Amino acid sequence: QVQLVESGGGLVQPGGSLRLSCAASGSIFSFNVMGWYRQAPGKQRELVATITSGGSTNYEDSVRGRFTISKDSAKNTWYLQMNSLKPEDTAVYYCNYRHVLGKPIYWGQGTQVTVSS
Repeated sequence: QVQLVESGGGLVQPGGSLRLSCAASGSIFSFNVMGWYRQAPGKQRELVATITSGGSTNYEDSVRGRFTISKDSAKNTWYLQMNSLKPEDTAVYYCNYRHVLGKPIYWGQGTQVTVSS
């Protein structure tokens, strides 16, 4: 089992920045994919960004250039730096951790990000 603990959400004005963190503990995989997803009210959960244990990153088109995913492997922690936030970024953000082969998959508890003036 892997436990994920998220932190860093909150309320921010348009154009502002936030950084989310997700710390993993338990049976950590050597080959893994760490990610962030989000779910806005009335919408399906969508991928925001991923980073592999090898350091390869992937971003959803609407956040590319504004958000940066990174990791600290020694701490089993990954981050989502969100800049130039827009109201449409408002959602509950979930961190995600899975084996590189796809399963098992673990989810964080979710953290609310609200972008509003």
